[in-house]
Order: sequence, then structure tokens, then C-alpha cells
Amino acid sequence: MPKKSTVSLCFLAVAGGAWAADAIVVEQIVAKVNNEIVTQGELDRSRAQIEAELKHQQLPPEKVQQTMKDVEPDLLRDRIDQLLLVQKGKELEIKVDDEVSKFMAQIQLDSKISDPEKFHTYIREQSGMSYEDFKQQAKDSMLTREVVRHEVGGRISISKAEAQKYYDEHKGEFVRDEQVLLREILISTEGKDEKGIAEAEKKAKDLVARARKAENFGALAKDNSDAESARNEGVLPAFKRGDLKKDLEQAVFTQQKGYVSDPIRQANGFLILKVDDRYEAGLQPYDLVENEVMEKLYTPRMQPEVRKYLTRLRREAFVEIREGYVDTGAAPGKDTSWRDPAKLVPATVTKLEVATKIHRKRLLWMVPIPKTQVQVKSHK
Repeated sequence: MPKKSTVSLCFLAVAGGAWAADAIVVEQIVAKVNNEIVTQGELDRSRAQIEAELKHQQLPPEKVQQTMKDVEPDLLRDRIDQLLLVQKGKELEIKVDDEVSKFMAQIQLDSKISDPEKFHTYIREQSGMSYEDFKQQAKDSMLTREVVRHEVGGRISISKAEAQKYYDEHKGEFVRDEQVLLREILISTEGKDEKGIAEAEKKAKDLVARARKAENFGALAKDNSDAESARNEGVLPAFKRGDLKKDLEQAVFTQQKGYVSDPIRQANGFLILKVDDRYEAGLQPYDLVENEVMEKLYTPRMQPEVRKYLTRLRREAFVEIREGYVDTGAAPGKDTSWRDPAKLVPATVTKLEVATKIHRKRLLWMVPIPKTQVQVKSHK
């Protein structure tokens, strides 16, 4: 038999394994999930991404090492989880294309790179992935989030009575120093002449007027702000007294929720601040922290329910795991043992049986067709 060409992924699924010996393994398949696969290369890339993120956080080497040791056993589980959720999202016909396009456009806007080829290069340099792979990963992530929200999150309910009870029993968690929650819009003046500065000030004043007329401040920030916070609709972390410069502290700490400042001249531009919320020192009243209470009750319930849902998806799915690998999220009692097609034994295995089978097929041509006198002879 002539030698076959090299395969890029070693499925080893050729009928009867006739040329399995000639195949070159480029990437080992470690799991099959319905009509998709998980390769060793994917697990290696996931591991590398996690490790790079931990190092980016400037964690001590021993902390990075311990964290990697903790996440290693769940790499295959997490990849199977994602495949199952993405497949479910497609089955439910959930669409996230518009959201993905906006996400990619925002990254391009933030990078200030208009040329498509240069932007693709930028994505590759920043993520270690091709533009297409990065975009697909973003799409899969959004799709899994929507499936979880639709299939799991929407079914978790917390009553007001339950939330009030938690607040009453955990008041110590809601004692605060005086602090303020802010959003910002920055209209940059860097590199601008007097005319450019005047135009920046006018733009800032126009935005203040629009915000004070109840236009969505987050949307204004996202579309107009030159600050890094624009991608998060201008949201800033909570500030206590003494955290801000004096002029900014005076502008916001005496104001109530919803206040929008005049443009505040800074060295790099005109700053507009909105008070999203403000807390007096001491125990915060329930109505001010209700969302936080709900989050405290919701989060610990969400993860177990997501795990239950993923177990159900596994029970309904075709899943096979190669020997030597473990899915730590496997559905109890479900057989996921690997069945290599190259090693499956067909019903007819001997040369004599194969020859007999072929001979019998040929003999069929000599059987008269019922109710006719015609014989069709074999052309050996």
C-alpha cells in the first residue's frame, strides 16, 4: 500500500488502522466532546496563559508555583466545560456577534491603531494568539457567559426577606469609612495648542450639560473619555477621605449621589466627575448596600448550580477521555473511557471471511430477479 500523507492531528481513525503506523502525531487528542476535540496543545496553551497572568500580577515565584499546582488538575475540566457551554449556546441560538464586534472595536480604539494589519499584529503581540483565535476566544467567552446567565443565573432567586435577614445578622460587614464612588470623563489636552485646549474645554462643558440632562454618564464616558477607565464606562475604585487630591476631594465629598461636577482643569486635560454613590462613616443603611447583600448571597449559590448544570450537560453528551487524563468534573457513573477507532475490531476480521463476503456479494449477481427470466452474470 502506498504511504499516506502526514496528518496534522492524529485521529488514528482510519478504517481498520490500515495506515496508522504511517501517521505522525503532531498534537495528541486527549478528549472528544460531541463533535469536537481537546488536544494536549490546547491544555499547554491554557497553562501558559494562566502562568503568564500570574507573573503579570507580580506574585512571588512560590505563589505562582503553588497556584499552578492547584489549577493544573482542572485544565481539562475547564476546557470541556467551555466546549459544552459553547455547544449549548449554539443549540439555543444565542447571538453575541454584535457584542464581539463592539469588544474588538473598543480594543482597537484604545490601542489607537487604525491600520487593520498593524492592529492584528498588536493583538498577536499582546495575547500570544492570532487575531482570529483571539476573536474566537472572546466570542466563546461571551457565549458561555450568556448560557450560564440564561440557563442557571436566571433560576436563582433571593427574596427581600432573606436579604434583610442576612444584613441584620452581618452588620459588621457593612460598616464603612466615609467614602465616595465615582465615574470620570477626561478630555485630554496633551500635545494641544491654545485652540485645541479651548476646544477640549468646550467639549467638556457640553458633556457636563448632557450628563446633567440625565444622559447616560457611562455611555458618555465610553464614547468620549480619553482615560483608561473609558472601557469600563468611567468607573473608578472607591475613595476614602485623603485618597484624592484636595481640589477633587472638595468637589465630590460634600455632594450627593448623582452629582456631576463642572470640568476640573488638570495637568493632562479637563476632568468631569460623577458621584455614583457616597457613604457616611459607620453602619450603612440597608437600602444603600442592598445590591452588595444580594451579591453576597448570590455568588456562593451560583457556582454549585453551574457545576450541577455542567454535570447534566456531560450526562447528555458524548465524551471520551484518553487514558492518563482525568476530567475532574466528570458525571458520576458515566462511562467516558477512550475507544480508539484504530483499535476497534470489525465483525469480519480474517482474510477468508473477507474473501467469502466478497464472493457472496458477487454471487448475488447470478440470482434471477423474481418474476423475470433474465440472469445477470458476473463479470470476473
